[in-house]
Formats: sequence, structure tokens, C-alpha cells
Amino acid sequence: MRILLSNDDGYFAPGIEHLARALGEIASVTVVAPERDRSGASNSLTLDRPLSLRRAANGFHYVNGTPTDCVHLAVTGMLDELPDMVVSGINHGANMGDDTIYSGTVAAATEGYLLGVPSLAVSLCSKDGAHFETAARVAREWVERLQRQAIRKPLLLNLNVPDVPYEELRGTVVTRLGKRHKAEPVVRTLTPRNETVYWVGAAGSAQDAGEGTDFHAVAQRCVSVTPLQIDLTHTAQLAVVREWLGR
Repeated sequence: MRILLSNDDGYFAPGIEHLARALGEIASVTVVAPERDRSGASNSLTLDRPLSLRRAANGFHYVNGTPTDCVHLAVTGMLDELPDMVVSGINHGANMGDDTIYSGTVAAATEGYLLGVPSLAVSLCSKDGAHFETAARVAREWVERLQRQAIRKPLLLNLNVPDVPYEELRGTVVTRLGKRHKAEPVVRTLTPRNETVYWVGAAGSAQDAGEGTDFHAVAQRCVSVTPLQIDLTHTAQLAVVREWLGR
């Protein structure tokens, strides 16, 4: 089995090291990740300059671009064969609810999905980062599960893993995305040159976090697994907009 591994925290991040080690025991793993932290890069592609591909001392490849760049470059230009799966992570922090729109971790997996490869995004739901090994073990189990299912169609799964020892997990729940309150206001500060600059505010707290959501599952110390799709069509509004055309 051939796995392409990427992330948005950078090729040097502890999460990708844990994941490469765990998946390397069951598959041939190629790592292509950003040269620096590109959290929040979403699905952006670099189109205004060329990309460079380099190899680190540990064998990981890194690109001076976004997570989407990394997967796109690897699948369409670097690899001789299409990977059997794309795995992105382990992200240092959750990617639940509205986070998935901005997440570079989810974006790397999404690019694999768009290129026809079954893909997983894996996140550890804590900024403490105490138990990357738990998320790595969960990711390996899902890779093995999907391998047994002989997946032939593109699939995009978003996994969020509580930051606890593996033995303290209370199971796995298939969930939908929850929702957050709107983000906190931007933070305005002054530079040493007395110039005003702005920092994007923190994400809002969970608003739709009831049973069945990813937020609820993780709060119960369960692994959240959410199947994602890319169709942004607001189906319920199609008829409304058609009515406008007739007025």
C-alpha cells in the first residue's frame, strides 16, 4: 500500500513524525509537506511563482507552498504511481465545525480527494499536544479499516481525536459538522515603529454542539469521524433563485 502523507504544520512538526512512524509499519509512506507552518491556508494553490521540492535529512520532502500545493505537486508530478491513500496530519489542534473551511490539514486531504484518491484528515483536539501517539494509532486503524473495505471511489474523512491516552478513548462516533459562534474581533496592536497592525481574532466557541456533532463526540472523549463532500450548492435555495428569474 502506498500512502502520501502531508500536513499544514510543516514537515518538522511532531504530528507528522508520529503519523509517518505509525503508518510506515503497514505501508510505503512518502511525506510531502510545507516547509513552514501554513495553518489556515485552506485550499489555496500557489499560481504566482514556481514551487521548489526539497528533501530533509530525515527523508521527508518539503515544498515552499501550501498544503494543497504539496499534495497536488506530489500526485501530479512527483510520484510515479498514484498513491492508494492521502493522509493529512496529525494537526496540532482540532478541526471541527467551521474550522474545516479554513483548515490546511483538511485542505491537503481534500486535494487528494479531488484527485481521485481516498483521503483522511487527522487532528489532535488540544493545543497541549500530549498524546500524538493516540491520534497516530487511530489513524493507522482507519487506514487498515479502509484497506479491508477495498475503497474504489474517492472518500474524504475528517477525524478528530481527543488528546488523551488511547486507553481512555470511549469509542468512535460518526458525526456531522457542528457550528461555532462568529470569531472574536481582530486584535489591534502597534509595532515598534508605531504602525497599527491587526491579528485575526480567536475562533468563536461552539454554538451547534449537540449530540451527533463532532464537538459533542470529542467532548465525550470519543473519536469523531465526519465524511465530507465538496459540493457547495445550497440545494434548498435553488427553487427560490429560479423564482427570482421569473419576476
